[in-house]
Amino acid sequence: MPRREAAPDAESFLPLHRDTFHILVSLADRDRHGYAVMQDVLERTNGKLRLSPSSLYASIRRLLEQRLIEELAERPDPAHDDERRRYYRLTRLGRDVAKAEARRLERLLGDARATGLLPRRT
Repeated sequence: MPRREAAPDAESFLPLHRDTFHILVSLADRDRHGYAVMQDVLERTNGKLRLSPSSLYASIRRLLEQRLIEELAERPDPAHDDERRRYYRLTRLGRDVAKAEARRLERLLGDARATGLLPRRT
């Protein structure tokens, strides 16, 4: 009987590269194609992070290999869509990794508040 491979620990992927975290956040609320991910990241960062196509697709290849995202076989609306687009979705592991990174960043912000680098929450 073949042995089941244990799922990697989400914490073992941390810390995430900035681009990687933004891509995972972009896919957290819905499936998107690559160009939509680029636009979403640009909008969420108020234009401060513009992913280049080469950077985006290199990150996507790596995320697929790490099984943090998956490419969808179906298209959401094939009648109104460019057939060259590829859609991506967060896997369970990808969601766990994104959550772990968000918690790590939250802890860092807590440390910054505790030392007076940021105002304390009221």
